[in-house]
Amino acid sequence: MNAEELKSRTKQFALRIIRLAESLPKSSSGRVLSTQLLRAGTSVGSNYRSACRAKSRADFVAKMGTVEEECDESLYWMELLIEARLAKPESLVDLRKEGTEILSIVVSSIKTAHASKEPASRTAI
Repeated sequence: MNAEELKSRTKQFALRIIRLAESLPKSSSGRVLSTQLLRAGTSVGSNYRSACRAKSRADFVAKMGTVEEECDESLYWMELLIEARLAKPESLVDLRKEGTEILSIVVSSIKTAHASKEPASRTAI
């Protein structure tokens, strides 16, 4: 997978997160979890775009670390939505799978960048 494909996937992930947040109950817990999920889920793509513009391998790794954290946090908020019964598990299966796949790609990319001697621009997915 190249950088453009992952940019597209992370943007689509953000759009799906937005749609999910809009569908959540307007209760106080629904609003809080919705806000947290929106912040984490939409930042995955924006931080990945930033990582693609890294100035060094170290900068790339640091920025990808943020992508990893935000993606993992998004998965956490989705777990809470399910366990709090604010969302049905079956309605989040595909989105959680995509989040897990993106997370795996990001972790792999970080490992590759650590091991690589190439410039950061060539290690970006």
